[in-house]
Parts: sequence; C-alpha cells; structure tokens
Amino acid sequence: MVVDRDRNEQGRAQQARPRDALGRPLPYGEVGVEPISEEPLPPEETLAYARELLDAGRPFAAHEALEVRWKSCPEEERELWQGLAQLCVGLTHHERGNAVGASRLIERAARRLVAYEEGAGPTYGLDLGELIACARDRVQDA
Repeated sequence: MVVDRDRNEQGRAQQARPRDALGRPLPYGEVGVEPISEEPLPPEETLAYARELLDAGRPFAAHEALEVRWKSCPEEERELWQGLAQLCVGLTHHERGNAVGASRLIERAARRLVAYEEGAGPTYGLDLGELIACARDRVQDA
C-alpha cells in the first residue's frame, strides 16, 4: 500500500510527522520540536532567526529557515542563501554523527559562498570566510 505524503490545505506537500531537534522524523503521535514558519522573512530577520535556531541546537531548523529565504530571494542572491543553508545541513550531519556527509556539505557550501563573495553581492554584514572557517572547525573537532 502506497501512502501519499502529508499535504496542507492547498495540497502542497507538508510534513505533518513530528521531528526531533536534528530534523529526524519521529513516529506519528510523539512530541517533537515546534516546526518553523514557512513564511519568508526579510534578509536580516532570516539571519537572526537562523542564528537563534543554531544557538538552540537546531541546525536542521536553521537550514529550513534559510531555505525559505532562498526560495523567495532575488535570483542574484540565491547562491548566498543556498550556501548558508548548506552550512547548516553540514552542521546537522555533524550533530547526527555523519562526519563524511558533514565535511562534504561544508565544502560544497564553501565553494558556493566563495564564488558568491567574488561576485560582490550583498552579504548582509556576514563575514563569509569567517562562517566557513567556523563551520570547518566545528566539523573537524569531532
């Protein structure tokens, strides 16, 4: 028997299954972390929200917040938001104990963010090199 994906009122796929702090699905009926809003926020608010989620030990949720932004941002900023989201996915893999996946995602994000920075697009006050170094340090300290 094939089960259709969970859907919202508009028919869009939306995960109704609860998740733990690292984004892993839990059985239906269990209590998980509060899902994040899928409403796009302005860039500075997105960054502040993602930082709050990271500080709370929720890198997967931070990735989701950044993903909402990348899906709604101007085309010329897409690499920035995708790269930031990939850094968070790398940190998620690290927290889940997947060292290889963590390293690969951090390096993929680094390439994307370095290329974006060379294009002189807005970084909203972020030091992309420092963010990449910080993520690399966290993953290598495993």
